[in-house]
Amino acid sequence: MAFETANQLQGDSKTYAVSPEIKKFTLSDMGFVKTNAGNFQFERTLDPEDPYNGIKLKIIFKSDLKTFKMSTITANGLNKVNIFTNKNADALVEQFNFLMDNFVERKVFVRK
Repeated sequence: MAFETANQLQGDSKTYAVSPEIKKFTLSDMGFVKTNAGNFQFERTLDPEDPYNGIKLKIIFKSDLKTFKMSTITANGLNKVNIFTNKNADALVEQFNFLMDNFVERKVFVRK
């Protein structure tokens, strides 16, 4: 998956774009970790019942904060997952929306 200015998860009707007001310290406050390549990575489980083996939301910002990648992955990180058609879709989508609402509120993303 390539870095883009706007992304959406497979099955989602909402698109998220990088906020023009994004700041590096906000990413740190929100749980992003700086990688060896200088990018900012966020990886958090969406499954409240199984935090260690559940589906994860993964977001990576390029170091210039102009582009990003976003996906939902299995616990081992090898396969992408569509949370909107999953058997636990209600809980996963609720957690995803909660996280994305926080990102929008903190001006990391804008919803389109």
